[in-house]
Amino acid sequence: MFEAILLGIIQGLTEFLPISSSAHIRIAGEFMDKAQDPGARFTAITQIGTELAVLTFFRKDIAAILRAWFRSLRKSNVLTSEEKQASRMGWLIIIGSIPIVVLGYFGRHFIENDLRSLWLIATVMIIFGIILGVADRFGSSQKTLATLTNKHGLYYGLAQAMALIPGVSRSGATIAMGRALGYSRESALRYSFLLAIPAVFGSGFYQLSQALSDNQNSRAFSISQTLMATAVAFVVGYIVIAWLIKFVMKRSFMPFIIYRIALGSTLLVLLATGVINS
Repeated sequence: MFEAILLGIIQGLTEFLPISSSAHIRIAGEFMDKAQDPGARFTAITQIGTELAVLTFFRKDIAAILRAWFRSLRKSNVLTSEEKQASRMGWLIIIGSIPIVVLGYFGRHFIENDLRSLWLIATVMIIFGIILGVADRFGSSQKTLATLTNKHGLYYGLAQAMALIPGVSRSGATIAMGRALGYSRESALRYSFLLAIPAVFGSGFYQLSQALSDNQNSRAFSISQTLMATAVAFVVGYIVIAWLIKFVMKRSFMPFIIYRIALGSTLLVLLATGVINS
């Protein structure tokens, strides 16, 4: 239970930072008593906690989007300009969710079993850290979510789908895409929060249903331990969201980029010297 709580803290701390929560869960598992991968199932379920934090933090925005979106389905309803914008955001979230839903569903067995090598995670941490650094350094900040187009929403979705590979980072990939397309840091971050909701909940509840039917959660943790980790991730994740939004208003993503490259490089050294095994 102690290790599950610790992983819940790690999940909450790293889910919204562009440093990959799945990579940190995978790496942390190597240094625990059983020295094994907690598993894609454990990671997906604990992400429900962090997405509940998103729902709680952005509850007013999400409620407005849902109300406007449902109203837009009836042609007889006349929407205000704010409602039209909120409804449009709802459609953009749906469009942006299509790539990860399709790839996640049809590639789930490959993702769960073949993409969790520590060699791959370390390499991806470095490569996508550099990509985020270049996009953040040279991307303009002229665009806001009010100007988000369907094409750009799909580009965001393709970037999010890359996060099926542990080490990429869902927030990191979508933020990098947003910055490359010219959106401000706050806009790119905010959309990454909203875009993740359908995909994470879909994946998390699917894995939870599988765990309940199998009467187990993952190779390392029981149902009760995983649910405790999920609750901890919710609390920590909520705190991180509030902090991160204020952070990006004043500073760049450079500290996270440096951290990604340093962690990936350290992991490669540990693997090459045999300190840990992939």
